[in-house]
Amino acid sequence: MLGSSDRVQDYLRAIMGHLPVEQIRVLFLTSANRLIADEVFCRGTVDAATLCSREILRAGLEFGAAGFILVHNHPSGDPAPSESDISATRRLARTASELDISLLDHIIVARSGTSSFRALGLI
Repeated sequence: MLGSSDRVQDYLRAIMGHLPVEQIRVLFLTSANRLIADEVFCRGTVDAATLCSREILRAGLEFGAAGFILVHNHPSGDPAPSESDISATRRLARTASELDISLLDHIIVARSGTSSFRALGLI
């Protein structure tokens, strides 16, 4: 199992908090929240990365994942979600739900900290 939310966020800050460009990665999980895979899906620019929903969901089905945690970083240092982050996440959650895969959280990582969509009540 992944353990606590704090441990997951500490791990993500260690591997992504220092990156100079945005990166989208996904943690695919079993129904018991055991990690199946930690995959990078996109490397973007200093202020944008394209969410490749089709590729993420295809991988989720191939891995047999019950759920996933979407993660991306903000090189600017501010972990606050943008309106674009929120709308893209909600769209992905709806589509994943149709495939019986749960979007468990979307975590934004920055040098100054993290933001959890689940904790913020955004999903």
